[in-house]
Amino acid sequence: MTSFRNTTAALAMAAAVLAAAVPAHAQPLRPGSEEPGDPAKSKPGLLKQVGIDQRLNEQVPLDLMFKDETGRDVRLGEFFGKRPVILALVYFECPMLCTQVLNGAVSALGVLTFDVGKEYDVIAVSINPKESPALAAEKKKAYLERYKRPQTAAGWHFLTGEEKNIRKLADSVGFRYAYDPEIQQYAHGAGIEILTPHGVVS
Repeated sequence: MTSFRNTTAALAMAAAVLAAAVPAHAQPLRPGSEEPGDPAKSKPGLLKQVGIDQRLNEQVPLDLMFKDETGRDVRLGEFFGKRPVILALVYFECPMLCTQVLNGAVSALGVLTFDVGKEYDVIAVSINPKESPALAAEKKKAYLERYKRPQTAAGWHFLTGEEKNIRKLADSVGFRYAYDPEIQQYAHGAGIEILTPHGVVS
């Protein structure tokens, strides 16, 4: 129990560092902007659908199915049971916030003495059901290189999946996002979730 508490406390500190480094608002960064391709030009109600709601002590549905970066069908629960988990809901071709979230997370985790795959795991799930395992594999490779601890590869999981499963996972942690078909981008918040080894929002 002490080890779990220590790890959770360290991850919470890393999350605080990330929060200070990444703007905590929905894409786009400048609501009302009229720059070409800016999601703010979309329907006025779009950004009202976006946000991150606190879901402390909520259980995530561990029976949801996804594909990992190798294309293998995996059940979300496969990544739980031993260690706390950092969950990042992003999409891999995001032009703005997702890269900041993942970069910030890796930078914050890089200062911890705890290793991914030993004291905790990291799961990045794409909110875009059209993204492929091949793209997830590219992202895993890039962030593993950025983390500079190649021995931790088994603790990093980049997942893609069907819309219904992505939505169920996002709803369980209070991550609200919306797709704008006019510009073919997602509006979403910036943040990560810390989950217990049993998949409870911590």
